[in-house]
Amino acid sequence: MILASNHWFRDVLWTTLLLYGVPATLLGADWRSLSVPLPPGLAHLAPVGRPAATNELCLSLVLPLRDRAGLEALVAEISDPGSPKFRQFLTPQAITSRFGPTAADYGAVEAFARSNHLAITARHENRLVLEVCGPVAAIETAFHTTLRTYHHPTEARDFFAPAAEPTIAATLPLVDVEGLSDYSRPHPRWHQFKTPRGTSKTGSAPDASGGLFGDDFRNAYVPGTALTGAGQSVGLFEWDGSYSNAVAAYARSAGGGRTNIIIKHVLIGGFNGTPTRIGEGEVELDVEMAMAIAPGLSSIVLFEGNPAVKSPMAILNTMAASNSVKNLSCSWGWSATDAPYTNTDAVFLEMAAQGQTFFNASGDNEAFTPGATSVNGLDNPTAGNAPSSSPFITQVGGTTLAMNGAGLSWQSEVVWNWGSYGSSGGISSYYKIPAWQTNLSNLTARGGSTLYRNTPDVAANADNIYEVLGNPAGVADGVGGTSAAAPLWAGFMALVNQQLAAQGHASAGFLNPTLYALAAGAAYPLCYHDVTHGSNVWTASPKLFFAGSNYDLCTGLGTMNGTNLINALAPPAPVLLSPPARAPSLALKWNTVAGAFYQVQTTPNLKSATWTNWGAAITTTGALATVTDTRTNSQRFYRVVVRP
Repeated sequence: MILASNHWFRDVLWTTLLLYGVPATLLGADWRSLSVPLPPGLAHLAPVGRPAATNELCLSLVLPLRDRAGLEALVAEISDPGSPKFRQFLTPQAITSRFGPTAADYGAVEAFARSNHLAITARHENRLVLEVCGPVAAIETAFHTTLRTYHHPTEARDFFAPAAEPTIAATLPLVDVEGLSDYSRPHPRWHQFKTPRGTSKTGSAPDASGGLFGDDFRNAYVPGTALTGAGQSVGLFEWDGSYSNAVAAYARSAGGGRTNIIIKHVLIGGFNGTPTRIGEGEVELDVEMAMAIAPGLSSIVLFEGNPAVKSPMAILNTMAASNSVKNLSCSWGWSATDAPYTNTDAVFLEMAAQGQTFFNASGDNEAFTPGATSVNGLDNPTAGNAPSSSPFITQVGGTTLAMNGAGLSWQSEVVWNWGSYGSSGGISSYYKIPAWQTNLSNLTARGGSTLYRNTPDVAANADNIYEVLGNPAGVADGVGGTSAAAPLWAGFMALVNQQLAAQGHASAGFLNPTLYALAAGAAYPLCYHDVTHGSNVWTASPKLFFAGSNYDLCTGLGTMNGTNLINALAPPAPVLLSPPARAPSLALKWNTVAGAFYQVQTTPNLKSATWTNWGAAITTTGALATVTDTRTNSQRFYRVVVRP
């Protein structure tokens, strides 16, 4: 009788939830609803069933940062080339201790999971995410909701979703639960167009298609460099598996030592690594683009999440935990459950604070339309554009690259726009304009905003790519997407960090403040290919946006201009060229790189740990700098300090 009574009560409870939301027994100060947006139009869809009570689901339980404002302030300081804390990164342990959830809070969430018969499948040392799995019945009980199945309104499949927002104890330190619905699936930014419009077939692809391949990308973006990414790793955010034979075939054909790169797989969220039809071609493209520009990488690490579970936090947090991988890329989009991206931004901030650089494909749906609820709104929660407006990562747009000869050298670039797909850019509805973007003088003329975040930040080729994919390995010509541009930048960043490591310096970390500072001065044309032709207009946005000089909302600041940008981000140590002199004045001369900042300092005693700035910092555009000091009778020693 008792069991029957309990079963009857549970059925009544689920009915109350479905009809009225939170049952009366859970209303009050002791309970709260998690603001997890339900699928759009769910109230107008008739349920067609329920997932079986024994079906197992895997969830990511997300905790909030303890001091988000403090972490943002720290990132601003260590990312600012003019700050005394520039690139003084923290360890993951120090970040967690100062800004992360407390051990007590994490313990409370673990206890909640165990008490509700949810198996803990992965713990994260920064305490932002707890991964759990359990049967549907246990999940429904834990979150005081019921899961229903519905016919998807736009796709030929059914999906499951909670009938009402989950409800938890008011004191439980959770801000989100990922995995309660499979309404929205991740979107790879990979496309194929056999005869793209306006594409110059100037690559060296081995099938004579003219597709861009292997060393073509080095010849275009880093000609003449001896840097290969040696000692560096690239980490790729993925929502599917890949075929090793396809990647190996590309590496053999491209040569240059690429077959020595170790491909590592980190499986997340219960994923077994078997490729699916969702985005296997995306995964292989990402790997091939990273190794194309950085053929000497030690490893490429694939952080592979379960395609059936939309949990970006589990993947991103695992990438942050692997702090030895400094060069990160994402070529996927998803529908955000929060705006701004409160949860994922917490991980992006941690990455920046510990010296990781994260590049994100800006999107392939051409210009973002104004407003968060518009058809292609940058922050539209149903459009799958996240995280393309986050100001804590570098957003990468796309170009169509033309080369001289068969992939011999850079010739020109225009905005990538196939008409059906093209480089996405636009204005955030939520993020205020970052301080480092306020130095742009042409935002209004380009259709941008002086109040809100503008995207993208930079760009790289997203067109006419030769790819090896599938099993057995086959060839795809005419591949494109900003999904290619993001891993190209991650590979480029491996070259920068290789040079920094050789100098005994820390990695570059979050780049945007430095990238925009370079664009504000005379070093801009030396460090960037300025993309001034083309647009990302389409039928819903016929007037915006168009390319132009310096920054625009199609390709951002442009593409990387060879070793100039590498040296600006990782300047070689200056060498004083002046011999001792006894003249009334002393001319100090040293070698420089364009775009770097130099500060002359002096001290009267070499045994002293104190050096004093002499004069103002100098920003250089050439290969030599000179300053003159009038001699005095006092002893004075000089040194030159360099910063990007």
